[in-house]
Amino acid sequence: MATHRIIFDTDPGIDDAAAILLAMSSPEIEILGMSTVAGNVPLALTTTNALKLCELGNRTDIKVYPGADRPLKREAATAEHVHGMTGMDGAVLPEPKKRAETQHGIDWLVATLLAAEPKSITLIVLGPQTNIALALRRAPRIREALREVVIMGGASEQEGGNITPYAEFNIYVDPEAAAEVFDAKLPVTLVSLDVARKVVGTVERLDRLRHNGNAASVALADMLGFYTGRGKGNEPMYDPLTIAWLLQPDLFTSRMAQIEVDIGDKETAGQTRMTFDVPGATNRVLVDCKASGFFDLLTTRVARI
Repeated sequence: MATHRIIFDTDPGIDDAAAILLAMSSPEIEILGMSTVAGNVPLALTTTNALKLCELGNRTDIKVYPGADRPLKREAATAEHVHGMTGMDGAVLPEPKKRAETQHGIDWLVATLLAAEPKSITLIVLGPQTNIALALRRAPRIREALREVVIMGGASEQEGGNITPYAEFNIYVDPEAAAEVFDAKLPVTLVSLDVARKVVGTVERLDRLRHNGNAASVALADMLGFYTGRGKGNEPMYDPLTIAWLLQPDLFTSRMAQIEVDIGDKETAGQTRMTFDVPGATNRVLVDCKASGFFDLLTTRVARI
């Protein structure tokens, strides 16, 4: 029986694919559905990619709900320079036969969370937090259903960003949404760049994943290898650490923090300013991970698909 009932809010994205396939291959996790958001690539592509992953993971039962196609206030920013023009370059996946749902992602999020038992659902947020902020605006009571909100985003001021010297991409795309979500005092666990940069997909690790031989492992290794193929070098794992946290929290070290998001219009826009170990802090920030243990988990689980 699953010990975690989760919703993905996602913008696939190569590292999103790793997170989703890891969850699909883990019996401890029940995936209630996916809402998509514009982020790594525009909404039409993130939705198509989510559908492709349902088919790759042999989980066409999972429903996909398109959500927000732009940030709350800012112009959209995308990351084709990282993920390729499809958002999941490196592997050639067929166009999906599965179709997205007609219900809007925010409507589905609100309805699902309002109908849930208290503290029964874990929300996995892999992209900009636009959908989550809009859902909270519409129905603040959805917070009652949340057991945990695991977010990939942000970085300490000491660590620095990956889209600007100050900001991590997911927060940078929609800092206003992130600020609203952090201000809501939800039970947040944050996968920051501080921990992601300690878990790197080396050629040797990706070769081991590819050696599984099943279609999902080969496709995922090829996608993750696209980072290296661009000449950028090995890339941190980012999003799949959210699922690893649910499955093996003993792999991680964390600290509690207050988080403030810079929503200004200067070069520091999107910076997450973290104050650690202060009384009343509600955000758990993952700061270290046993990388070899993570790759053991990812490789053995995706082999099951």
